[in-house]
Amino acid sequence: MSIKVNLDIVLSERNMKSKELAEIIGITEANLSILKSGKAKAIRFSTLEAICKALDCQPSDILEYIED
Repeated sequence: MSIKVNLDIVLSERNMKSKELAEIIGITEANLSILKSGKAKAIRFSTLEAICKALDCQPSDILEYIED
């Protein structure tokens, strides 16, 4: 996949656990894990917005395009 998810890096920089983020944004830890692993096929803009709000970041901080 050409999109790399850097959510672990941003979580680490914010000293936040995945469980805490999942609770804040209202998704299951399992779904957050799928997103973090890069195995998700899509992400809703509302979920992306909630992540960015919770982590005080921009979408480009957690999603990166890498040319194959």
